[in-house]
Amino acid sequence: MKVNKIMAFRLMLSLIMIIGFASCSKKSSSKNASRATGWNVDSKKASSNKKQEAGPGLVFVEGGTFTMGKVEDDVMHDWNNTPTQQHVQSFYMDETEVTNFMYLEYLDWLKSVFPPTEENYKYIYEGASPDTLVWRNRLGYNETMTNNYLRHPSYANYPVVGVNWIQAVEFSKWRTDRVNEAILEKNGYLKKNAKTQDVTAEASFSTETYLKAPTLTYGGNEDIVLKAKGARKSPKAGKDGKVVEQKNVYAQRSSGIILPEYRLPTEAEWEYAAAADVGQREYNIYKGQKKYPWSGSYTRSGKRQSKGDQLANFKQGNGDYGGIAGWSDDGADITNAVKQYPANDFGLYDMAGNVAEWVADVYRPIIDNEANDFNYFRGNRYTKNKIGEDGKVEIVTLETMKKDTLSNGKIIVRSFPGQIAQVPVDENETYLRQNFDKSNNINYRDGDKQSSKYYNFGDSESDTDKASSDKNMYNSPKHNVTTDSLGKMVRKYDKSSKRTTLINDEVRVYKGGSWRDRAYWLDPAQRRYFPQDMATDYIGFRCAMSRVGPKSEKRKSARN
Repeated sequence: MKVNKIMAFRLMLSLIMIIGFASCSKKSSSKNASRATGWNVDSKKASSNKKQEAGPGLVFVEGGTFTMGKVEDDVMHDWNNTPTQQHVQSFYMDETEVTNFMYLEYLDWLKSVFPPTEENYKYIYEGASPDTLVWRNRLGYNETMTNNYLRHPSYANYPVVGVNWIQAVEFSKWRTDRVNEAILEKNGYLKKNAKTQDVTAEASFSTETYLKAPTLTYGGNEDIVLKAKGARKSPKAGKDGKVVEQKNVYAQRSSGIILPEYRLPTEAEWEYAAAADVGQREYNIYKGQKKYPWSGSYTRSGKRQSKGDQLANFKQGNGDYGGIAGWSDDGADITNAVKQYPANDFGLYDMAGNVAEWVADVYRPIIDNEANDFNYFRGNRYTKNKIGEDGKVEIVTLETMKKDTLSNGKIIVRSFPGQIAQVPVDENETYLRQNFDKSNNINYRDGDKQSSKYYNFGDSESDTDKASSDKNMYNSPKHNVTTDSLGKMVRKYDKSSKRTTLINDEVRVYKGGSWRDRAYWLDPAQRRYFPQDMATDYIGFRCAMSRVGPKSEKRKSARN
């Protein structure tokens, strides 16, 4: 009898444990249950698997490995494209180059918000305007392009030229803010039509300002910057009758609707996207022996329906920019409208020919894959938000706008009212770090003191400074152009006869051939450089955007 009672007790205990486990299992399998704590959380956050939407004008480029650098011809003997194996993360890139129409939209916005007739804004519109005089030639009549190429509607869909690297970067920043401004308005976080009706010079939209301090966006105008739909009523009362302030009522990064910034592609990204190895399966292609953005070793189409047609807009030979009239080889003499030639396997147009394109990198002859072979980029300048004495971020005003004077005397505004002021990172961010130790990393391992042959590792830092002050690794001319208080240019030229190079921290890489270039330069691996504050009639640009989340949407999880 006693044994039966013990067995009955054990059976009851087992049933209680089973019921308890089932109950816990049921609770933990709840949609709103955290996998970390088991607590109920916001259902939207619990199922936060929101996919990034492609921004306007962008196409998806799935990342992967490729051989960066030239492996075939090098008739110029530049020795600046030694093959290196690199890996690029997935990203988005403009389907075409930025066109005159797209750039004019930028200029019209600047002219509307910052009228050039007003003294405070007189440099902004002019500083952003392309240099239309790049078309002139001492022994050529090109006044038609000088006067018409940028603004005539016949050239609306032609790639913009006369834009220097700095202007291209500023356009990308402007584009980021306008796209996110439209997204927030569409999702009810901004007043309808605010982006066209309520923008002023003192109160414009900045993506970073909205994310860090939304109440300061549009000058802190609460009639424009709206709260989330469920939080627009007056604050609700808590259980104890006290008023409870509602938090997180503005869009945040965790909302998943705000896009990353538009920017210039890195050199590695641009070359990877241009080569488009995704459409090839041969081993030699995988190893980087692809001469053009299309398959084959010729510039003409081999397809039956288009056999013999040129696949890009480039210079055929001396005095031949397009072929004989009536049966033109490439359909253009100068640039051509975008999408006139077949896209590559990523769906990108004109990655060879038409115009060469700025990329983000500072130029150096060697790609240092020993230091990094993942998302390679030379040009990092790390900054942080400037914090005022009150502990809040400082917002740029008309008085604190940052201006740069270029070598030709043109003034370009680099920060606008409404943006968060930026300062270089300092020891608070770099102390005891292994991955970076300063703000400016352009010269890292190629141009800094330790990479110079004059650096003596046995000397103290002060001794090294004295020994190498006039013996830099790249001793390019150091011209100094400024403006005085009256707005006149003050030019100080470096007349030293000991300069041996034009490479410095202000020259940027540009990639791809143009309408002025022979077929040799159409190879995606070719690389050249040009001063970042100068423009030409054959260099344009396109934007890129980083991808957040999975590399690809094709492969499913192993659990499925």
